[in-house]
Amino acid sequence: MRYDGIGIDFSELKGGLLYNARQDERRQIFNSLNPAQQQGLSCMSAIRPIHHDSTTFVRKPEMSKAVVLLSGGLDSTTVAAIVREQGFDFYALSFEYGQRHIAELKAAKTVAFSLGAVEHVIAKIDLRIFGGSALTDDIDVPKARSTDEMSDGIPVTYVPARNTVFLSFALAWAEVLNTSDIFIGVNALDYSGYPDCRPEFLQAYEQMANLATKAGVEGMQHLNIHAPLINLTKAQIIQKGIGLGVDYAMTMSCYDPTEDGRACGACDSCRLRKKGFKQACVEDPTRYA
Repeated sequence: MRYDGIGIDFSELKGGLLYNARQDERRQIFNSLNPAQQQGLSCMSAIRPIHHDSTTFVRKPEMSKAVVLLSGGLDSTTVAAIVREQGFDFYALSFEYGQRHIAELKAAKTVAFSLGAVEHVIAKIDLRIFGGSALTDDIDVPKARSTDEMSDGIPVTYVPARNTVFLSFALAWAEVLNTSDIFIGVNALDYSGYPDCRPEFLQAYEQMANLATKAGVEGMQHLNIHAPLINLTKAQIIQKGIGLGVDYAMTMSCYDPTEDGRACGACDSCRLRKKGFKQACVEDPTRYA
């Protein structure tokens, strides 16, 4: 299984923002600050170097195809930008699964168009028939939770088996497209504790998927599920996206946006997003209620 190492270059300090620069330059800039500045600069936590294993970073030749699971949120949008930068022709797959709002689907359409997806499919499935989640059932979305509260157990915003369902659709489309590459924006650091965002889940699914299709059994496909954000903090994800030219104003991460499409600012996803922009020292372009 490949977890593509994405090396991130952060930057010199200019007006409180970080711009792309090499690691030695970053360190030189940090060392030039006085102790009070160093201590007060919360974004310096995002400047630690990222170890990059070049053996797991695979740049595909032009015209290779990839299926990208695209929710319209910050993480999946960053992944789509990474896939484009790596030279893939990417096919975006989103879901209308009975979630409590369609703002993220509107965002997904904008992202797919902006980043040049070859095709954008929105699959319609109805997970409301099962419920069991604040996103698909009559359950309140938790608001204003502390970091400790967010890390305590699996939250009610977890949708049962959602990523298993989504990856199965992606697997089917990948077989039709004759591609072995699926990209997903899951993250195991700054995330809400979902079990289907863990590396062990992705590894197990990949092993299963290679036994599940005609193309796999006949040796025509060896599926790789790429999770390039799996070991990055939210701040590092944002910095990577900024370096690739992502306009995060077009993304939607909120679990419970207003009717006019503004983020609530208080759900777990909004709080993690706010924290990421703050630590990255990048202005948050989100419209909050």
